[in-house]
Amino acid sequence: MEKRRKVILITDGDEYAKRAVEVVAKEIGGRCISTSFGNPSNHSGSEIVQLIKKAKCDPVLVMFDDSGFIGEGAGEIALKYIAKHPHLDVLGVIAVASRTRREEWTKIDVAIDQDGELTPYGVDKYGIPEMDIGRMNGDTVYSLDELNLPLVVGIGDIGKMGKKDDYEKGAPITRKAVEYILERSGFHAK
Repeated sequence: MEKRRKVILITDGDEYAKRAVEVVAKEIGGRCISTSFGNPSNHSGSEIVQLIKKAKCDPVLVMFDDSGFIGEGAGEIALKYIAKHPHLDVLGVIAVASRTRREEWTKIDVAIDQDGELTPYGVDKYGIPEMDIGRMNGDTVYSLDELNLPLVVGIGDIGKMGKKDDYEKGAPITRKAVEYILERSGFHAK
């Protein structure tokens, strides 16, 4: 029987996100599918599954991006495929805020602001809490509410947030989101 791989899905895939996610994956002893970056995503879900299966260890961090296009784009189509795949266990999703307003939003379980604090409010791309509790705007979050996901953590724009999540600083906000998902999933207890 094939081992079920443990994955964390991330709704951002630009160059800044790639650098930040690579740093965090290395720091936590996981793997980043670096080729899943792209703005927009340029790999299909089945291509990404093959890359996940080849990763040396878990957790595997995977990026998806729709490049600001409204509605279901390439990143979300691939994300949905991964989220429903029978050989993968999705530990959680990091939903990344963007400039998108009112067009695309998702429910979140919790957010992490630019100071690394947990908040029930959604955050904007700078990691500043907004007015909505349990809801956040983003550009690759359109389909998250349709999926049976164990945990959705909202954060500002990965690798940015006014340099508070810079990869040269270890991407501390992204790292906290990943660590929170690992803790809540019981990953280290298994």
